[in-house]
Amino acid sequence: MQKIDLATQTLREMNATLQAQKDQTNATQWDIENPRGAHAIAVGLDAPIEVTVRGSTGYYCAGMNKQATVHVTGSAGPGVAENMMSGTVIIDGDASQYAGATGRGGLLVIKGNAASRCGISMKGIDIVVQGNIGHMSAFMGQAGNLVVCGDAGDALGDSLYEARLFVRGSVKSLGADCVEKEVRPEHLEILRDLLERAGIDAKPEEFRRYGSARKLYNFDVDNAAAY
Repeated sequence: MQKIDLATQTLREMNATLQAQKDQTNATQWDIENPRGAHAIAVGLDAPIEVTVRGSTGYYCAGMNKQATVHVTGSAGPGVAENMMSGTVIIDGDASQYAGATGRGGLLVIKGNAASRCGISMKGIDIVVQGNIGHMSAFMGQAGNLVVCGDAGDALGDSLYEARLFVRGSVKSLGADCVEKEVRPEHLEILRDLLERAGIDAKPEEFRRYGSARKLYNFDVDNAAAY
């Protein structure tokens, strides 16, 4: 286990050390102590390493993540896992605004609540929230899955493209062009897999699915991967 103490090392030094790790590194376990709400912790990682942040973080924690597993034992500020490409980010507490925004891949797990705009412009990321999410979540969501075990705020899925939204609790209101859809067997399998990977004990059958009515956008869904 490699330890980095942000009480004695700078944020720049910490990120440079983590970013220097490559695919074949033997230093696969990292412990970040005394984060004290610092911003941009563990950003731009591109190696199969595991990073545990012992406390809460500021904005943009684990942004642009590739391959790494980043585990925050506290809460996270705005923009956690923004533009994530692959790997896993786990937040034990709550996440502030636009968690997982523009994410292209990987899995983001929020064990508490997520604030407004969770998963905006998601482009392939999977997001599982054990608690509630705020308003305008999944705005312009293009691809991927957003799973909410609690309730959703106003304007869920506004201007949605092809992202799939699953909510177990209530939805305060749906955004423009977002409608409730049938939950088919393939969707239950997606839910079962994501809940298992997130370590959340919930039944897929308890969720409702929401998606795009496809009346607003002007691209051919068959070419969605090219956009």
